[in-house]
Amino acid sequence: MHSETVTHPHGSSPLRGLAASGIFIVMLLAALALWTAIPLGWIYIGSKVATSQFPAGGPYAVVAIGIIVTIVLDSWLIGRLNVFYVRVTGTNRLTPMRPSWLKSMSDSRVSAGSTTVVEAVLMGSVLLAGLAFIGWFFLLAGSPLPNT
Repeated sequence: MHSETVTHPHGSSPLRGLAASGIFIVMLLAALALWTAIPLGWIYIGSKVATSQFPAGGPYAVVAIGIIVTIVLDSWLIGRLNVFYVRVTGTNRLTPMRPSWLKSMSDSRVSAGSTTVVEAVLMGSVLLAGLAFIGWFFLLAGSPLPNT
């Protein structure tokens, strides 16, 4: 069995929980960068490389290649952080949080439908990016209609 699919967590301690939370937050920020900082950063770099308002293919190639390479590196980083999370916690699954009085005897098993850490990170980053876009669109973008 691969270490990434281990389903029995190590003993819990406050330090392990803090480390796992920190890794999760760094993974979430790296995943959020996939939708925000990386494309916007490369568009900004492409605008600085362009010498006119109507550039040839050079700046576009810089943006396209830069985005692709940076997303591949960021995805590799998320994968490495996931391996580190598995080493710290002993599992790559998120356990459902239920009050103890709602737990049954079968809750000690990991169900086939439980969410992995990477899935939760990517879903969370898409939701955060969507909320950021909605906030920008309604609060900061302004109206595209002409003022008459």
